[in-house]
Amino acid sequence: MIAILQTKFRLLLKKPLMFIGMTGMGLLFAFFLGMGQYSKMMVPVFSNIENLEKTEIWEQLQESESIAFYIVSEKEAKRAVSEGKVEAAVSLSEDSYEIFVVSGTPNVQFIQHYIHSIYSDILLKENIRKEWKNDEDGAEALINQLEQVRENPLFQIQTGTFQMENSFVYDNRLQSLFGMSLFFVIYTIAFNVVHILQEKTEKVWDRMILSPLRKWEMYTGNLLYSFLIGYVQVVLIFTVFKYLTGVNFYGGFGKTLLLLIPYVFAIIALSMFIVSVVKNIQQYNAIIPFISVSMAMLGGAYWPLEIVSSPILLTLSKFVPITYGMESLKGATVYGASLNELIEPVSILILMGVLFISLGIGLIERRSE
Repeated sequence: MIAILQTKFRLLLKKPLMFIGMTGMGLLFAFFLGMGQYSKMMVPVFSNIENLEKTEIWEQLQESESIAFYIVSEKEAKRAVSEGKVEAAVSLSEDSYEIFVVSGTPNVQFIQHYIHSIYSDILLKENIRKEWKNDEDGAEALINQLEQVRENPLFQIQTGTFQMENSFVYDNRLQSLFGMSLFFVIYTIAFNVVHILQEKTEKVWDRMILSPLRKWEMYTGNLLYSFLIGYVQVVLIFTVFKYLTGVNFYGGFGKTLLLLIPYVFAIIALSMFIVSVVKNIQQYNAIIPFISVSMAMLGGAYWPLEIVSSPILLTLSKFVPITYGMESLKGATVYGASLNELIEPVSILILMGVLFISLGIGLIERRSE
């Protein structure tokens, strides 16, 4: 088995284009579908406040994760709004603000609410300092108490959990990253597993059987190599997006690496089953793109299953490994589920893997007799 792995990795080093290509495609598609669609709302700002960049107002405006405020002249800001380049422009003064818009939109309301909350907070602090002007220490203590109350409120409202029905949390970047990674790794795994069919067709296995190698070692070596290549590809994509592009995994990055294992195993088993039912490599090469694209569409790799309303499509999705791969990965990240809460999708993937690999090896051996 070790000899097979060594041979496979040597061949990979000689011809790495397949692995590099699929990894690159996964990175590009995840970036353009996820990161490319994610951008901050641009809002021009003009003001008569001197040194605006050094004020508390500007510091709080820059803390927004959804809005990018930038300073321009009044003429440039109003022209950008009138030409439709931006949805709104903001005029700032010491104790008030004014928003210039062409038409009211939900984004305008969001901008107004955000700026209003900043001014309310700043004016509240100023009023406290005015009322306590003879006791500056007391004023600052009261302001600090208000900050602590905001950070640690007495009451918390829970709007949804992983187990709640109809609870739907959507993160476009993770949706695209997970979907494209799970989709493209199918090709990497499938076109490595097909080497079993190719070697059996070319009678390579007949010659290997004469060696000290046992048949289970030949199967294990080929499948373990396919697993390592597929797993490394997805881990590499996840790592690039976490550490180079700053995608938020909500503290579940380590869990996602563990949850990839049953998914990769299920895809290897499915590929093994397909190898066992096709007659030749040409049929295999033709059917893999059809199956992979169909699974991606049904399993929620292209779009979240939560927006699908067709009972037929939802029923079909329950027979697709990508469905449970996406469920477990999103559960570990955006829903903050523990590994124990994800036992169901993981168990289904393992069950699929055991079933497909058993059927696949059984059919291959029967055809070889």
